[in-house]
Amino acid sequence: MGRGKFKGKPTGHRHFSTPEELRAGTSARPRTFRKEEAEVEEEEEREESEEEIEEEPEMGKTTELSRREREEIEKQKAHERYMKLQEQGKTEQSRKDLERLAMIRQQRAEAAKKREEEKAAKEQKKVEARK
Repeated sequence: MGRGKFKGKPTGHRHFSTPEELRAGTSARPRTFRKEEAEVEEEEEREESEEEIEEEPEMGKTTELSRREREEIEKQKAHERYMKLQEQGKTEQSRKDLERLAMIRQQRAEAAKKREEEKAAKEQKKVEARK
């Protein structure tokens, strides 16, 4: 049953597994694919554990690290130092932020005081009107 002169996509109709099928383990995935996927995950876990073991000695030996690795470590340390200074309020940006925050707090306090005065004046007018 053709429609026009062009063929359809070779992928055909796709079937997606429902959450129930996934929980039950009866999804439409081929068994070989599941085995391959499990093997890949196991290999990744082994590689990660090996990398963790290898990284510890390298951190102490800067001569064995490549230039890029050293620069990356230095960059991370510099960022950590900057963030500590930022938390303590010693950087230029944090000073500006604190000044801006103090100014906003002052403006809000003044606005709240003004609202209270207006509210008190309104209530006093109501009391005078009733007399």
